[in-house]
Amino acid sequence: MPRILDYTGREATRTVTVADIVGLKASGRHLAQVTAGTSAEAAAAQAAGIEMVVCLAEAVPAVRAGAEQVFLTAAIDFAGAVTEDDILRDALKALGAGADAVITARGLDSVRRLAHEDIPVMGHLGFIPKKSTLYGGVRAVGKTAPEALALWQKFQALEEAGAFAVECELIPAEVMREINVRTGLATISLGSGPHADVQFLFQDDICGEGERRPRHARAYADLAALQRQIDAERVRALTEFRADVASGSFPSGAEVSRVDAAELAAFVEGLDA
Repeated sequence: MPRILDYTGREATRTVTVADIVGLKASGRHLAQVTAGTSAEAAAAQAAGIEMVVCLAEAVPAVRAGAEQVFLTAAIDFAGAVTEDDILRDALKALGAGADAVITARGLDSVRRLAHEDIPVMGHLGFIPKKSTLYGGVRAVGKTAPEALALWQKFQALEEAGAFAVECELIPAEVMREINVRTGLATISLGSGPHADVQFLFQDDICGEGERRPRHARAYADLAALQRQIDAERVRALTEFRADVASGSFPSGAEVSRVDAAELAAFVEGLDA
């Protein structure tokens, strides 16, 4: 496992480095990336052998505390950053808290600003949820030749701006295959098929925590059902407690402390005195 110095100069080990990710095409390896928002989610990802984790910038301290070795990318444009200076500030803060890279769906000028400071930056192309109105709703991007060519031009521009990787969301698999062999960017597929360097899914989709699962996701568990059982069991326990209080059966003799009879008598005598 590579030994690095993080952005604050602290010695650390990581599952992979930026150099490893950039070199994936030549190696033939494929990595896995998931989301994490808590220490517990991050720890689970690391224990499962997941190499890469992405989180909102404000969650970086908690995620890094839960997983010291995963490659951690911080999404930096969800916390109110407006100007390029704001983006840079948030990126540096995330790196200082333990992130290894940042991801932004902002414009090329923002990417250039980060790359100019040697900050490892990922872009986001294809379907971008916050920009869904530009596409007329939630849909794959690149299903026509003109749209796919325009998308390819965005890949070229993003690479020229200095990004080292790109999240590729809802791009047709065949289009993703042709782009992947032509771009120098490390490609991270979220619903864009198998022809990418990294496969990415949201952890709550993998674990079956949501009521609705995207078509591109696969659930490997049903934590939502377990959570419903936990919720029901919580209500059952509280209901029984309330009933026992009403009936006087709680607390029982085993659930209270006792005092020696002689000590109690002396205490009562003292009170009466």
